[in-house]
Amino acid sequence: MTYISWFLRIVLFLLLLGFAIKNSEFVTLNYYLDYQWRAPLVLILLAFLLVGVVIGLLAASTTVFRQRREINSLKREARAREKLQVKDVPAVAEEERKPA
Repeated sequence: MTYISWFLRIVLFLLLLGFAIKNSEFVTLNYYLDYQWRAPLVLILLAFLLVGVVIGLLAASTTVFRQRREINSLKREARAREKLQVKDVPAVAEEERKPA
């Protein structure tokens, strides 16, 4: 299985390397206020990909943190219920042992 994963990694690397070589021409990106950025196309694409990934992670992080907080509160609640059940069980067992 490790051979297959390494093979796929090498193939992916070669595909991305070929993409970078084919798109190495310089392009100009025009912004507002006559600001321009001149860089290779592959660098601009990579920069915007990274910006998109960061924005996506930030958007998802709020949901993840809220879910973690909820999971922790549910775990605390479950532990509290377990403690109550453990305390109740011996008392019930002792009452059952006493002859009537």
